[in-house]
Amino acid sequence: MSLFKLRGKLSKQQSWILGLIGLAIFLVVWWVLAEAFSDQRPLVDIDPRIPSTLDENSNINVDSLLKADSLTLANATEFEKIYPLLPPPDKVVTSYPDLIEKDELFKNTLRSVWLNLQGYFWAIFISIPLGFLIGLLPLFRGLFSKQVDALRYLPLTALTGLFIIWFGIEDQMKIAFLAFGIIVYLLPVVVQRIDEVKDVYLKTVFTLGANNWQTIRSVYIPSVMSKLMDDIRVLTAISWTYIIIAELLNRQGGIGSLIYIKARQGQIEKVFAVLIIIILIGFLQDRIFVYLDKRLFPHKYYKSNPTGIKEVEYGLLTILGVLMLGILLTAMIPSMAGTLSQLMTIVTLAGLLMIAYGELNVQRSNVE
Repeated sequence: MSLFKLRGKLSKQQSWILGLIGLAIFLVVWWVLAEAFSDQRPLVDIDPRIPSTLDENSNINVDSLLKADSLTLANATEFEKIYPLLPPPDKVVTSYPDLIEKDELFKNTLRSVWLNLQGYFWAIFISIPLGFLIGLLPLFRGLFSKQVDALRYLPLTALTGLFIIWFGIEDQMKIAFLAFGIIVYLLPVVVQRIDEVKDVYLKTVFTLGANNWQTIRSVYIPSVMSKLMDDIRVLTAISWTYIIIAELLNRQGGIGSLIYIKARQGQIEKVFAVLIIIILIGFLQDRIFVYLDKRLFPHKYYKSNPTGIKEVEYGLLTILGVLMLGILLTAMIPSMAGTLSQLMTIVTLAGLLMIAYGELNVQRSNVE
């Protein structure tokens, strides 16, 4: 197949080879740009005796000190290469041990991920019921559809002051800010997905005599939720943008705080290292959403349900239920979250076992 055919398909082997070549080109360009923006810093000792302008009794001549320092710099014979704007790839990689040991990279990353999960939960928990009310019932659509559409134009970064007033400056504010940032985009999408449900399905269940609740349960919920999974995947990048902004406000931990501190300290290589971590987390989240979509909505990928798909579905729903319970208890009854932590861990392990058993059966069925 020609590699220049419009919308041509690559084989798996071609995709891997071209991907590796593209990565190599990217790294070479990165390294060339880093070297182009590098600078030489002289290795000299500068006289530290410059007095304060408030010290009226100082007899040191400031001009002579500055002149001596200038001559020292001009006569320097040893230099060190520095990268003030763009670090090379090797310096970014070698910065990870220091980030892990001194800057608690794992702890800060887990903190941001946990805040992200809580924000996602509350956004979905609020957006889906409200979206169904507005999308399905003309009364609520007439009352609130215009306001929902108008939310898209809010400059969310300008609302940080209001969220600090409403929720303080601790984690509650960050979670609320992140949840609101996702709701602004997710709520109109829920309404839109409801409008996109095909009439043929509605006419079919009407012909079969389904009432309103049966229509919602058998048509609207499966159709809307299967499409929303793709929309939630797209919101992953937006959620990380807002959690970084929220963590900059009080800098009490998290990836956003770490990026800010390292940038202020001029440790650009560590800033790039943390940004790569965010990209990897985003990619992992995307893969998780793809997996959830394939297992919770198999009708999109299979002509018939493969053996074991139900076990996987039950396991995933069990884990998601435990996660939802943990977030609710953390927000409402923190003491109960600690008390039930062992029970939730056991239930989570049971869910993982169900998923593993189901996946074995799916692979044996050779449906994929």
